Amino acid sequence: MKRVLLIMMCALFAFSFTYAQDAKEKKDNKKTVTFAVEGMHCENCVKKVEKNIAFEKGVTDLKCDLPAKKAEVTYRTDKTTEDKIAAAFKKIGMEATAVKGENN
Repeated sequence: MKRVLLIMMCALFAFSFTYAQDAKEKKDNKKTVTFAVEGMHCENCVKKVEKNIAFEKGVTDLKCDLPAKKAEVTYRTDKTTEDKIAAAFKKIGMEATAVKGENN
């Protein structure tokens, strides 16, 4: 009985260690990209971006900068891509281009 219990404890430990490694890998697959957004002219435009882009699949964080007309988007690389996010901007009537050199 002790042997069975010991084997089960070892198996549980090995499983939890493997699961922890997978969870860490999922955290590491995030990327932050800054987009120059044409068509973001006012606070209502910012709200439109926040309501739509923040809820796109894979997007984990969104920060808009109205004076600079930029949006900083953090997303999971296993769920979406820069192109899909740019297409989401296009759906709401705005043109978004990734700014090279800023978080890319």
